[in-house]
Amino acid sequence: MLWGVETPRAVAIVIEGHRVLVIKRFLRLASSSDCGGCADAGLTGSECQGHHYAVLPGGHVEAGETARTAALRELAEETGLEATIDRLLWTGLHNRRPATYFLMRDVVGVPVLSGPEAAAHGPDNSFELIWATADQFDRLNLRPPDIRLPLAQLLLRRSQP
Repeated sequence: MLWGVETPRAVAIVIEGHRVLVIKRFLRLASSSDCGGCADAGLTGSECQGHHYAVLPGGHVEAGETARTAALRELAEETGLEATIDRLLWTGLHNRRPATYFLMRDVVGVPVLSGPEAAAHGPDNSFELIWATADQFDRLNLRPPDIRLPLAQLLLRRSQP
Protein backbone atom coordinates (compact mmCIF):
# COMPACT_ATOMS: atom_id res chain seq x y z
CA MET A 1 0.00 0.00 0.00
CA LEU A 2 1.35 3.42 -0.92
CA TRP A 3 -0.01 5.17 2.19
CA GLY A 4 0.12 3.84 5.70
CA VAL A 5 3.87 3.41 5.87
CA GLU A 6 5.01 3.99 9.43
CA THR A 7 8.14 6.00 8.61
CA PRO A 8 7.85 9.31 10.51
CA ARG A 9 7.04 12.43 8.50
CA ALA A 10 8.46 15.91 9.14
CA VAL A 11 6.52 18.93 7.89
CA ALA A 12 7.53 22.54 7.19
CA ILE A 13 4.89 25.24 7.62
CA VAL A 14 5.76 28.37 5.63
CA ILE A 15 3.45 31.32 6.16
CA GLU A 16 3.24 34.52 4.16
CA GLY A 17 0.68 36.92 5.56
CA HIS A 18 -2.60 35.02 5.75
CA ARG A 19 -1.46 32.24 3.39
CA VAL A 20 0.45 29.00 3.81
CA LEU A 21 2.54 27.20 1.20
CA VAL A 22 1.02 23.87 0.12
CA ILE A 23 1.67 21.32 -2.58
CA LYS A 24 -1.45 20.70 -4.64
CA ARG A 25 -1.47 17.10 -5.82
CA PHE A 26 -3.16 14.75 -8.24
CA LEU A 27 -2.29 11.07 -8.02
CA ARG A 28 -3.61 8.17 -10.07
CA LEU A 29 -2.09 4.71 -9.66
CA ALA A 30 -2.38 1.78 -12.05
CA SER A 31 -4.45 -0.25 -9.59
CA SER A 32 -6.84 0.69 -6.81
CA SER A 33 -5.42 -2.17 -4.74
CA ASP A 34 -2.10 -0.26 -4.60
CA CYS A 35 -3.74 3.04 -3.65
CA GLY A 36 -4.32 4.18 -0.10
CA GLY A 37 -6.68 6.89 -1.36
CA CYS A 38 -8.90 4.28 -3.01
CA ALA A 39 -8.77 2.09 0.09
CA ASP A 40 -9.66 5.02 2.37
CA ALA A 41 -12.61 5.90 0.10
CA GLY A 42 -13.81 2.28 -0.03
CA LEU A 43 -13.17 2.02 -3.77
CA THR A 44 -12.35 -1.52 -4.83
CA GLY A 45 -12.47 -1.41 -8.63
CA SER A 46 -9.39 -2.42 -10.59
CA GLU A 47 -8.47 1.12 -11.66
CA CYS A 48 -7.52 3.96 -9.36
CA GLN A 49 -9.70 6.92 -10.34
CA GLY A 50 -7.14 9.45 -9.15
CA HIS A 51 -7.18 11.74 -6.15
CA HIS A 52 -6.94 15.52 -5.81
CA TYR A 53 -5.52 16.78 -2.53
CA ALA A 54 -2.92 19.09 -1.03
CA VAL A 55 -0.20 18.59 1.56
CA LEU A 56 2.24 20.80 3.39
CA PRO A 57 5.87 20.50 2.28
CA GLY A 58 7.53 17.62 4.06
CA GLY A 59 8.45 14.00 3.87
CA HIS A 60 10.02 11.06 5.57
CA VAL A 61 12.62 11.27 8.28
CA GLU A 62 15.69 9.39 7.08
CA ALA A 63 17.67 7.01 9.29
CA GLY A 64 19.89 8.94 11.69
CA GLU A 65 18.08 12.21 10.98
CA THR A 66 16.00 14.27 13.40
CA ALA A 67 12.53 15.49 12.49
CA ARG A 68 13.84 19.08 12.61
CA THR A 69 16.60 18.31 10.11
CA ALA A 70 14.19 16.38 7.89
CA ALA A 71 11.70 19.27 7.78
CA LEU A 72 14.40 21.70 6.65
CA ARG A 73 15.82 19.22 4.13
CA GLU A 74 12.41 18.41 2.66
CA LEU A 75 11.50 22.09 2.41
CA ALA A 76 14.70 22.79 0.46
CA GLU A 77 14.32 19.69 -1.74
CA GLU A 78 10.66 20.27 -2.63
CA THR A 79 10.51 24.05 -2.87
CA GLY A 80 14.06 25.40 -3.11
CA LEU A 81 13.40 27.48 0.02
CA GLU A 82 15.88 27.79 2.87
CA ALA A 83 14.64 28.56 6.37
CA THR A 84 15.20 28.09 10.06
CA ILE A 85 12.77 26.51 12.46
CA ASP A 86 10.81 28.92 14.60
CA ARG A 87 9.21 26.24 16.76
CA LEU A 88 7.48 22.90 16.95
CA LEU A 89 3.76 23.43 16.39
CA TRP A 90 2.10 20.01 16.56
CA THR A 91 2.55 16.29 16.37
CA GLY A 92 -0.04 13.95 14.93
CA LEU A 93 -0.61 11.40 12.19
CA HIS A 94 -0.43 11.78 8.42
CA ASN A 95 -1.80 8.73 6.57
CA ARG A 96 -1.22 6.68 9.70
CA ARG A 97 2.39 7.91 9.90
CA PRO A 98 3.69 9.86 12.90
CA ALA A 99 4.08 13.49 11.78
CA THR A 100 5.85 16.47 13.33
CA TYR A 101 4.91 20.00 12.18
CA PHE A 102 7.38 22.88 12.43
CA LEU A 103 6.75 26.58 11.82
CA MET A 104 9.46 28.09 9.61
CA ARG A 105 10.99 31.58 9.89
CA ASP A 106 13.69 33.54 8.07
CA VAL A 107 12.53 31.96 4.81
CA VAL A 108 14.79 32.79 1.88
CA GLY A 109 14.06 32.25 -1.80
CA VAL A 110 11.14 31.95 -4.16
CA PRO A 111 9.23 28.66 -4.02
CA VAL A 112 9.89 26.56 -7.11
CA LEU A 113 8.92 22.92 -7.45
CA SER A 114 12.15 20.94 -7.32
CA GLY A 115 13.71 17.64 -6.29
CA PRO A 116 11.94 14.29 -6.69
CA GLU A 117 8.56 16.03 -6.99
CA ALA A 118 9.69 17.98 -10.05
CA ALA A 119 11.21 14.84 -11.56
CA ALA A 120 8.03 12.79 -10.98
CA HIS A 121 5.62 15.53 -12.13
CA GLY A 122 3.33 14.31 -14.90
CA PRO A 123 -0.32 13.78 -15.84
CA ASP A 124 -0.95 10.98 -13.31
CA ASN A 125 1.30 12.33 -10.56
CA SER A 126 1.21 16.11 -10.51
CA PHE A 127 2.62 18.61 -8.04
CA GLU A 128 1.97 22.35 -7.87
CA LEU A 129 3.19 24.79 -5.24
CA ILE A 130 0.48 27.26 -4.25
CA TRP A 131 -0.18 29.77 -1.48
CA ALA A 132 -3.47 28.80 0.17
CA THR A 133 -5.75 30.66 2.54
CA ALA A 134 -7.71 28.91 5.28
CA ASP A 135 -10.96 29.17 3.30
CA GLN A 136 -9.37 27.02 0.56
CA PHE A 137 -8.34 24.09 2.79
CA ASP A 138 -11.53 22.07 2.31
CA ARG A 139 -11.71 22.67 -1.45
CA LEU A 140 -8.06 21.69 -1.81
CA ASN A 141 -8.67 18.61 0.35
CA LEU A 142 -5.70 19.52 2.56
CA ARG A 143 -4.37 16.39 4.21
CA PRO A 144 -4.49 15.32 6.88
CA PRO A 145 -7.92 16.85 7.53
CA ASP A 146 -7.28 17.31 11.25
CA ILE A 147 -4.55 19.87 10.49
CA ARG A 148 -7.01 22.26 8.81
CA LEU A 149 -8.50 23.83 11.94
CA PRO A 150 -5.27 24.43 13.90
CA LEU A 151 -3.59 25.72 10.74
CA ALA A 152 -6.51 28.08 10.05
CA GLN A 153 -6.30 29.32 13.65
CA LEU A 154 -2.55 29.86 13.28
CA LEU A 155 -3.08 31.90 10.10
CA LEU A 156 -5.75 33.98 11.82
CA ARG A 157 -3.53 34.71 14.84
CA ARG A 158 -0.57 35.66 12.65
CA SER A 159 -2.62 37.97 10.43
CA GLN A 160 -4.09 39.95 13.32
CA PRO A 161 -2.26 43.13 14.40
